[in-house]
Amino acid sequence: MLALVDCNNFYASCERVFRPDLLEKPIVVLSNNDGCVIALSNEAKDLGYKRGDVFFKLKGQLKNDNVTVFSSNYALYGDLSARVMKVLEQFSPDIEVYSIDEAFLSFTGFFDLEVCAREIRDVVKRWSGIPVSVGIAPTKTLAKIANRVAKRWPGYGGAFVMEEGIREDILAKIEIGDVWGVGRQLKKHLNEMGVENALDFARLDPRLVRKKFSVVVERTLRELCGISCIPLEGVKPHPQNITVSRGFKGRIKKGRALAEAVSFYTSRAAEKAREKKVAARTISIFIRTNPFDNAIFYAKSAAYSFPTETNDTRKLVEAAIVLLKEIYIPGRSYQKAGVMLFGLKYNDEITPDFWSPFEDKKSTRLMGLLDEINQTHGHDTLRLATSGQNRTWFMAREHLSPRFTTKWDELRWV
Repeated sequence: MLALVDCNNFYASCERVFRPDLLEKPIVVLSNNDGCVIALSNEAKDLGYKRGDVFFKLKGQLKNDNVTVFSSNYALYGDLSARVMKVLEQFSPDIEVYSIDEAFLSFTGFFDLEVCAREIRDVVKRWSGIPVSVGIAPTKTLAKIANRVAKRWPGYGGAFVMEEGIREDILAKIEIGDVWGVGRQLKKHLNEMGVENALDFARLDPRLVRKKFSVVVERTLRELCGISCIPLEGVKPHPQNITVSRGFKGRIKKGRALAEAVSFYTSRAAEKAREKKVAARTISIFIRTNPFDNAIFYAKSAAYSFPTETNDTRKLVEAAIVLLKEIYIPGRSYQKAGVMLFGLKYNDEITPDFWSPFEDKKSTRLMGLLDEINQTHGHDTLRLATSGQNRTWFMAREHLSPRFTTKWDELRWV
C-alpha cells in the first residue's frame, strides 16, 4: 500500500504558521512580480477567487473582502517543506518527495493503515504547523484519488484508506478529468468514447487503450485497477537541467542592469548545481522584451559549451556575460531574462581536466567556502560584484512576509 501526503493549500498554510491571527481568514499568495494569484486558502476560494486571477484588477475587491495578500516567500516555503518531509521520514523507510508539498510513502506490510494515516496528519500538523491530507491505496494513481477524497469529501477529516471493497464506488464518483495523468486532450478523446468517470476508464480493455493511445495511458488504467505500474522512486532522478529566470520589476534598458540580472541568475543557478552535486557542460541565456508588444517584440538566446563540466560561479558568470553581449540590442525595454544549465553530471562522474587538475581542486574548495559563508551568515552575503548592489530591477514583492526560519533579523520573537 502507498500513501500520498499532500499539504493543504501549502503556500497559504505556510503564511499562517507564524501568523495564527490569520487562521480561518481568507489569504491569497501572488506569483513573481505580484502578477496573479497562485495559491488561496479555502476561505478565499469560498469568496469566489481562483488561481490565475490578475492581482491589479482585483486589488480593490480583495481589500473590501478583507483578504490578506502575500507575495511569494520561497525561502519560507522551501524551509517548511523540508521540515514536513523530515517528519514524514519518521513513518516509513521508503519515501518519494514528489513536489514541494507532496510525498509518497510505502506502507507495504503495515497494519492499521487508517490509524497510521490519522497519526501522520496529527504529527505533521503538531511538529511543523502545516495541515496535510493523507490518502492510502494500492497504487500511486489510486493514492492520488484517495487523497482527493480525504481532502475534499466531508466526513473523512483529512485521512482516507481506499479498501478493495469500496474502490469501484469511489471511482464512479471521480470525473475522468480529475484522474492523475489524464490531461485536457486525453479527457476529450475519452469523453468521445463514452468515458465520463474513473470507473468507466478502468473497465476499458487495456490492450485497446495501449493501441489507441500509448503505454503510459495503459499504465494509468492498470493503476486504477489496483495493479501497481509506477514504482516508488526513493532516489531522485538524475537532473536534466537547471533553470533560473525572472521577470523584472520594471523594464530594463541599460546593458549594465541587464548584465547584473544575468549575473545574479547565473550565480543562483551555480548555487543550485552545487546543492545537487552536479556540474554543467553547457550554459544558455535568454533575454526578451514584453511578449504582448508585437510591434517591437524581441527575444534571443545564446549558448556556450565548456571544455569540461563546471559549477564554478566565476566561470559560469564569465560565460553568461560574454553570451549576453552577443544578443543584447541597446535601446530595447527588456522584461525578462533567464539562465539554463545543461549537460549535467554528478561531481563523481566528471573526468578532471588533464591540463589543470589543481585548478579544479582550488575551484571546488573556493566554491565550498563561498557556500559555507552564505549558509552561515545569510544568502548572498558573499557574491560576485557583477550581480549588482541596489538591484532596482529585482522582481516586485510588495507584500512579502518575513523569512521567519531562514533570516535571524526576521525571526518573530513575540
